[in-house]
This record gives sequence, C-alpha cells and structure tokens, in this order.
Amino acid sequence: MTPPTNRTNSGDCPVLRIAGRPVGRYIARPELPGRLSPRPYLHPVTTLAGTAVTERGPADHAHHLGVGVAVPDVEGFNFWGGRTFVRGEGPTELDNHGAQRHAGFQLRDPDGFVEELRWVAAGNELLRERRTVAATALTGSAWALDFTFSLTNRTPGPLSIGSPATNGRPGAAYGGFFWRARKEAGVPRVFTAGAEGEEEVHGTRADWLALAGATWTLVFAGATERTRRDPWFVRAAEYPGVGSSLAHEERLPVAAGETVVRRIVTVVADGSLGRGEAAALARTAVSP
Repeated sequence: MTPPTNRTNSGDCPVLRIAGRPVGRYIARPELPGRLSPRPYLHPVTTLAGTAVTERGPADHAHHLGVGVAVPDVEGFNFWGGRTFVRGEGPTELDNHGAQRHAGFQLRDPDGFVEELRWVAAGNELLRERRTVAATALTGSAWALDFTFSLTNRTPGPLSIGSPATNGRPGAAYGGFFWRARKEAGVPRVFTAGAEGEEEVHGTRADWLALAGATWTLVFAGATERTRRDPWFVRAAEYPGVGSSLAHEERLPVAAGETVVRRIVTVVADGSLGRGEAAALARTAVSP
C-alpha cells in the first residue's frame, strides 16, 4: 500500500500549543489516495518534553493517520481506509471509499478549534460533522487533548454505522475515535483500573484506559456517560492503537437528522505511569 505524502492542499494546519509550546499539528486538507479514505487528522502529537506519540501512514497500516475519527462502514461505505471486511469473504478490495472533507473552521485559537466536515461518498453527503478539539495543561509533564465529534445524518432516510465485527469478524469492532500511537521496539503496557494486558482490556468498558510506552503514557477517558458505554478497541502487540467503538456488537442506527455525539479526553504524559498516576490524571482531565 502506498503511504500518504506529506503534502496538504492548503495552509489549514492549526498547531495546538500549551503555554506557547507546540504539542500537536492538525492537517485539515491532506492530499491522500482515495483508498486511504482521506480525512483530517492530528500528527505529530507530542508530550511536553517533545516525544512523538502518534504515527501517520506506517508501513503496517498506511491508512492509520495519527489521531482522528475513522469508520469502516457507514451504510456500506468505507471511511477507515484500506480493505473492507465482507461477510463470508474476509478483507476485500472494494471501490467504496468515502472522504471527510473540511468545510471550514468556526473557531481557531492557539489551544484548539471548532471545525465542520462533510462525510461524502459516491457524490453524496452522508454525514455532517462538528468537531471540537482543545489542548489543556494538567501538570508540568502532562496535558490533555479534548476531542468531541458530532455526526448528523444528512440523508433523507435512516443510515447505520457498522464495523468488521458487526459484519462477521470477531474482535474487530474498530470505528470511531482512533489514536495510532508510536511504535517502539517493545510492546507497550495497556491497563485500566481493574485489568492489565491487551487480551484483558480489549473489548471492555472502562472509564479510562492507559497505553504506556518506554517514556510516555496515553490515558484515554470517555468524558460523557454515553461515550463510556462504548467498549475500547485495543491493539498493543501487533501495533499500538486505541479506539472507542461505535459499533461493537450491533450496527449503530442513525435516523434522518439525528446526531451521534462522542467525547474522548486523552492525557498525554511524559514517563511510563503506573495505575494510580493514570487514574488521577484521568479524573483531573475529565473533571468539570
């Protein structure tokens, strides 16, 4: 698979800053091949000490683009990139890729932005998204990325959101907010308040989940009651990635004009944190 290029279509690339220090760059109009399901994303995202904690277009999955929203099945259209899982056939190359198109910024500040996007496939707009992203200082070695997305059905009838899991591939309920983390020589630790390890954590519901590398830790927390009901999608051994599953066991129906809202707050910390430190930072990050 051809990796994405570094080119963008315009200067629409806000840089998130904490006390003047850059911690994330947002690519609003990337130039990407259609089969990667072009969409805006954050990369690089770094700790306050400057350690990168995202990857973009890695060799193992060229369609993984830092931090963003990606969905493999919106009424049969692929907004994730790469192959589509087809029941009874497995991963299949299809000409069904959609694109998330930047429609404008409603707000741009040094610490965040509000953006409108159009989810388009086969010449039609399926979803209209309002995306709110903000960077907040927590401690001298940690900050938080607050990411909210609202998806509104723009078609005249109902549509539904699915995943490879709902299409017949067990354990593959990816789709929604997704963070492709930095790959290192060692496998990162993954844990929640009550579980440890990829097998124990993947597919579970937990208020927060931590992914800890050699010198960095990411702590993901659902910031609304509805978001916390979505199970976590976790990969550590194959590649480091964490997402919040919109369609875990069943397709998510969205009526005409209806809006689906999710909010994930991610703590970006220097150092490999323990359970107590991760829990404390998660509480601080999502507190009113």
